[in-house]
Amino acid sequence: MSSRFQTAFLTVLVPLFFAAQASAQSEISVQPATGGLGWLTHPYQPRSVPPIRLTNSPRMDSLIRAGSLYLTAPDVVALAIENNIDVEVQRYGPLLAKEVLRRAQGGGALRSVGAAVAAGPQSVSLQGVSVNNSGSVALSSGTGVSSGGGIVTQLGPNIPSLDPSLFALASFQHASIPQSNTVLTGTDALVQDTRAFQLQYAQTWDFGLTWQWTYAYSHYHVNSSFFDLDPYATGDVDLQITQNLLQGFGSAVNGRNIRVQRNNVKVSDLQFKQQVITTVAAALNLYWDLVAFGEDLRARQQEVSTAQQLLDDNKRQVQIGALAEIEITRAEAQLYSSQQDLVVSQTNLQQQEIILKNALCRNGISAAGLDNIRIVPLDKIEVPVSDEIRPVKDLINDALGNRSEIAQAKLNIDSNEMNLVGIKNSLKPTLQAFAELTNNGLSGELTAASALTPGASYLAGGYGNLLAEIARRNFPNYSAGLSLNIPLRNRAAQSDYATSQLELRQNQLNLRKNMNQIVVDVQNAVIGMQQARVRYDAATKSRQLQQQTLAADQRRYSLGAATVFQVVQDQRDLASSESSETQAMANYTHARIALDQALGTTLEVNHISLVEALEGQLARPSELPPTIPGGRQ
Repeated sequence: MSSRFQTAFLTVLVPLFFAAQASAQSEISVQPATGGLGWLTHPYQPRSVPPIRLTNSPRMDSLIRAGSLYLTAPDVVALAIENNIDVEVQRYGPLLAKEVLRRAQGGGALRSVGAAVAAGPQSVSLQGVSVNNSGSVALSSGTGVSSGGGIVTQLGPNIPSLDPSLFALASFQHASIPQSNTVLTGTDALVQDTRAFQLQYAQTWDFGLTWQWTYAYSHYHVNSSFFDLDPYATGDVDLQITQNLLQGFGSAVNGRNIRVQRNNVKVSDLQFKQQVITTVAAALNLYWDLVAFGEDLRARQQEVSTAQQLLDDNKRQVQIGALAEIEITRAEAQLYSSQQDLVVSQTNLQQQEIILKNALCRNGISAAGLDNIRIVPLDKIEVPVSDEIRPVKDLINDALGNRSEIAQAKLNIDSNEMNLVGIKNSLKPTLQAFAELTNNGLSGELTAASALTPGASYLAGGYGNLLAEIARRNFPNYSAGLSLNIPLRNRAAQSDYATSQLELRQNQLNLRKNMNQIVVDVQNAVIGMQQARVRYDAATKSRQLQQQTLAADQRRYSLGAATVFQVVQDQRDLASSESSETQAMANYTHARIALDQALGTTLEVNHISLVEALEGQLARPSELPPTIPGGRQ
């Protein structure tokens, strides 16, 4: 293998290796416990979470050429999903919800986790469109998603721990007990050495049954000659069973947190989807506004060029005596006004680039090396000849089925109803059935006093004899019964149930309100599209007519049939009409994006896979055209 080939081989593979390592180390996940004695100790070891990811996806660097960042609309969507911090924050939401589900499966209380959906950045300047913080046409039903979007409550019967437990005890004791009656013990100071061991296993099931098995063993040695056995040991195996029959009975009551959290897991997925939609819409609005600002800048540059040409022409005509000197002053005033408009347009473009770059990188503009990088959009705003919009009724039906806010509201109502079952159960008295079975044993070494006790020889023996007595159930204990606790007024439980019913009714009304609002959103979005179309057509026609007017007056001026003032006024009107046309084109893109949001089809329109979005890496390639603006390769 030649050295050149080896160098090329290492140059290609080594970066890929380290990139793969970094990707694996920074993956958003909860790592399982490792080390110790394997599965035996893993439940008692912490599970780790990798550090946050502060590097951008490789897509960003692949789009930079010769100090410029070349972007298309699909690349903006991909970079926003891969690098936007708001989306990255929401990627932790499903993991948080699953961890709370793990807690609920062990009988723990639910925790409120997650972050609300963040509104995207807004452009430097927008005119003629009513926008919210995300830069899209205001959609009230799509805002106000709470943290986690789920239900957290602990009203109703307490949920027992559903994880089994193992208890072990070992104790050693030396006791010296003065005796006031030596007839019973034969000594004035009873000295007793004790070794005690206990092992207990307990488990509770979600239908209300608690099962507890206990084995106890104690070994004694005393200094009294009046004992038949010395040393001796006692032991027992005890089984206790308790079953709730009224309050706390049934898996619907004790497992309600598990069912609610499963809904919350679905809600967290929907919330992530909502964040992706919001961020993508905001990024696209930023991008198309940047394109519009670029068009406006070119129009302002043309305006300055025309004003400069007029000033030069006026100076020449003043020199030959064809114009009064005041016309130079008028032309200069127009030039300075045009230069002022140009500066405003340039600063708007620069500020828009900063906002867009910040939205598309994870670690800040400076850390990403984007300070001196200029954005070059490769797309042009193209308004189709006509808009093919389906009937509003069909669009509304699609929106009601697609909008994640409706799905979240329905899941939350379902969770409210699950909790209502548990809260209603707390109205019942507490009735428990219990039973206990104990097998006892006693064994030890016979003393001289045992000769006076008939049957004492049956107890003679070691640990094996003790276990045999327990197994043969020579000394059994039995007990069973019922325990009833009746609250006499029960006002707290009645209030909790009524309050929860009232909250459920409010949530049902809010769902209806959101559905009504979605109807309004769709209708307004369709009207917004129609309005944007009419405004664009009018702005285009106005610009065309103004161009014709300016050309005609310039010809008249060259023939001496029009004044400089008229030409200057025409130039101002043309610049204004070109700016209006550019803004109308931008407004059309906003209206199109807003309609997609209202219909809940933003992901489908932009070919976004939620699975890829959750992973933070889109499979779509980013390929620059062979020839890019400015002739750069």
